Amino acid sequence: MPSKGILCFSYLTIPGTSIEFTVPKTSVTKSDLRQYQTTHLEVESSALPRFKFTGRFQFTVRRDTRELTTQWVDVNSATGKLGDGTLKTMDQTPAVFVEDVVICYGFYDAGPGVAGLPKQHLCYVTVTRNLENWMRDVLPQNQDISSKKFNKMVIPAAHDIGMNSMATPLALLERAGTAAIKEVLGRNLPHVLDILNKAGDAAVRRIAPDIIRALAITQKDGLESILRIGARYFEFRPAKCHRQLQKVGVLEDTWYFQHGAVPGMKYVDFLHTLVKFLEEHEDEVVVVHNRWDGVPGECPRPTNDDLGNILKDVLQGRNLAVGGLQDMLGKSIRDLRNEKKRLIVLQNANQVSNYDDIVNATLNGDSMVSKLNDMAKKPPKGHPITLLQCQATATNIRDVIVASVLDADVSTSPILATKPVCDAKILPLLRGECGRCLGREESVVVLLNDFFDGATADVAIELCKDRLR
Repeated sequence: MPSKGILCFSYLTIPGTSIEFTVPKTSVTKSDLRQYQTTHLEVESSALPRFKFTGRFQFTVRRDTRELTTQWVDVNSATGKLGDGTLKTMDQTPAVFVEDVVICYGFYDAGPGVAGLPKQHLCYVTVTRNLENWMRDVLPQNQDISSKKFNKMVIPAAHDIGMNSMATPLALLERAGTAAIKEVLGRNLPHVLDILNKAGDAAVRRIAPDIIRALAITQKDGLESILRIGARYFEFRPAKCHRQLQKVGVLEDTWYFQHGAVPGMKYVDFLHTLVKFLEEHEDEVVVVHNRWDGVPGECPRPTNDDLGNILKDVLQGRNLAVGGLQDMLGKSIRDLRNEKKRLIVLQNANQVSNYDDIVNATLNGDSMVSKLNDMAKKPPKGHPITLLQCQATATNIRDVIVASVLDADVSTSPILATKPVCDAKILPLLRGECGRCLGREESVVVLLNDFFDGATADVAIELCKDRLR
């Protein structure tokens, strides 16, 4: 009988909580703490009433006997197509904050499995504490541990934070002609250009938003939520829109996060949100690292004065100072707090990373595991920042891009397809001896991930506790 598989990934840190995954006539409950677990379920035609092919998949998070959230989607057992539900689109899956708990989750709408992409739907759920004050709790200001230097920290980070919304790209696409759209997508994803060149203008305009959503959106929660989930380190690539797109005239002439040639969050909005959070959370420290990796030359870059003036305006009247690289490396947490230097801003700082264009071009994460294990045997030295990237870059695989473009919709992101598969391998690896080896040098260690979640934050914070002992 026809059926559609669903791989369920779970991670919990709070005693008394559980996640129940359910399909018709089958349910599995997970309650083990700090174990990244995988469960396979099937929406089977044989479990459905006669002549009916749609069954409901859902998960329920409970604390003791209380239900904290239930999310669901109807799945066709014969075709795998999604029906109604709260998991149908990526935009429907923001983190849930309830009591002192954060529930992060996502759902990948799988096709038939072409180009090596999953043929089973994927659902991941993490249940962790609200970590908006984790630095206060781990390093109380009145205890000796706060005298530890900041370069002993392990910090959770959200990859490409500026790409957490379609608002800017959609505003741009409304007015952009097909030539401009092809320039943006072709520049950012060269394999897409061949497909777009064969499509008519109407088709290009119709599929462009879903292509950007599938291949450029790396976060799905707002910055405020991501800070509450626990992220404290952000790389930002501030630049103006591609010169050809500036001609459209629909966007403000200011500095945006640039994902290739696709504009995202405004730099000034990013800073305002960070400063507001830091004012409300007086023991937290946030690091911003401005870089321009992969930003096209046609996107004008700011000068130091441009960036400095924006920051000065944002901090006007605020009880907050800015720290730099030497503050991050040489001062203690206590001193940074006392000096109000809780916003550290870096620019093109020296760093070492496990990222590699070939190694990270993976759908299963195995090559990334090998690279991390090799690094741990001889940890790199002499870098102020060690960047440990958990996310794969399947958008560097030609066949994956082509398949994703041809099947693009709101939940077919190959970035989302690799998220739980890689996390289930990378996060336990980094929480173990591999991560401890990579954190032995005097370097700020950063754990970076797409679709930032509580599991990534928890692994980083637990490593941080180990390192501070």
